[in-house]
Amino acid sequence: MQRVLLAAFLLAPLPLAAQGDVVARVDAWYQSTQRRAPGTWGVVVADQTGRVLWSVNATEPMTPASTVKLLTTGFARTVVGANARRATRVVGSGGVDPTTGTWVGRWSLELNGDPTLERPDRAGPTLASLAEQLAAIGVRRLTGPLSLSTQVGDPVATYPTAWDGRHRGRSFAPLVGPVTLNENLVAFTVAPGSNVKQKPYVAGDAPRGAGRLVSITARTVVGTRSRLTVRSDGKGGWVVGGTIGTRAAPRRYVFTAPNPARVVEAAWTDALARSGIEWAKGPSIGAVGAPTPRVLAEVVSMPFDSIAHEVNTRSLNIGAELMLLWGGGADRAAERLTQHVRTVTGLSGDLVHLEDGSGLSDRDRVAPLAFTTYLARFPETAAGRDFPLLLPANGSGTLRRLGRGMEAGSVRAKTGTLARVSSLVGYLGHSSGMLLVAAMYNGPRAGDARVAQWELFRALGANGVAIPPTPADDADALGGPVLQ
Repeated sequence: MQRVLLAAFLLAPLPLAAQGDVVARVDAWYQSTQRRAPGTWGVVVADQTGRVLWSVNATEPMTPASTVKLLTTGFARTVVGANARRATRVVGSGGVDPTTGTWVGRWSLELNGDPTLERPDRAGPTLASLAEQLAAIGVRRLTGPLSLSTQVGDPVATYPTAWDGRHRGRSFAPLVGPVTLNENLVAFTVAPGSNVKQKPYVAGDAPRGAGRLVSITARTVVGTRSRLTVRSDGKGGWVVGGTIGTRAAPRRYVFTAPNPARVVEAAWTDALARSGIEWAKGPSIGAVGAPTPRVLAEVVSMPFDSIAHEVNTRSLNIGAELMLLWGGGADRAAERLTQHVRTVTGLSGDLVHLEDGSGLSDRDRVAPLAFTTYLARFPETAAGRDFPLLLPANGSGTLRRLGRGMEAGSVRAKTGTLARVSSLVGYLGHSSGMLLVAAMYNGPRAGDARVAQWELFRALGANGVAIPPTPADDADALGGPVLQ
């Protein structure tokens, strides 16, 4: 392990006195931290130009965990733009029978991996809006099985190959792909009947309509106790058995969707029914061989920047992987992400190697110097304006524990956590100028390392100031292009 302290500060924005204060604070912090959290540390503290003020193991490739998301954000934003939106559509060829209101021809539901689609407890477009648009053009009846299409590969959801098997299927690691609804999570609440003669029932679901996938064999019994069991039905749904008392509280369950296409079908069925549209799932009526289907209904996501800010604030893995899909396409997207980081930083290839967009892969490697160099240089690119504001501020999301004792908005950073990993990378508004910090730890004391990382940011940000947006020559439109 080699500690490097660079003395060539003449061109750095921070005054020499401020630089000396930074060095002294990091020195004191590191001496204490090594004892409390033994393991491999990689730390770089740089000024806003990327000039290193203090470092240890700056060029050591380390497992970064979710700090990868900030790199994915920059890559995807470079490709699609800050205001781009993802579309979900009903496309078809044919027409409406004016007598019966039946759609005569082909139709399909086009899903393109919108991470905000159909989230009852958060902002985002809904399938109900699509169904209402169909009703508005006179559709009263659809026929044929559900046909899913997409413009970003195959209309499926899979686990990224780089994800370790121990993560797959957990709430933070659902299936990922164009077929995404409610972040590919299913929630439902089971309530007791009012008396023992009435069966328990689904009292709420998310996405709306997912309760259609729940079969209830459970019984309502007298009392306040709940002894419900939930098992998979092997087809993408669930069976609820056992008993629940008449005076028992409703029980809520949350699962990752084992078959997102079935969830889409259930939610679409519900949305159509609420819009007064009958769906007969038998053979299609009068298939029309029109060469190019047209858009019959469309909803769009929030703008890219809104999605990116939420993904980073919540550290949402499926959202990061969908941003990677958005920017990198269905094939070799991680390679394109890696090359983007190498191009922006100008660093040699062995300092950056990424295999996913979320940081959930144990095989991702990034050196601390690559992070601080990226933080310095990406905002100077055409796509990088106001990039720090896409990261959560101290006191919010995964940075909520940095809310006390620091100026609000003085930190814009991303955390990363795995079993043996704790990383904290981002911007720190110092009274004498911006600091760029990458504090990475790989070892057995990740919890202690995270506490130490908070302390480092607090020590350096004792006189912190809020990070303002970059003045813009002209304001962006609220909307943006809908990517094909």
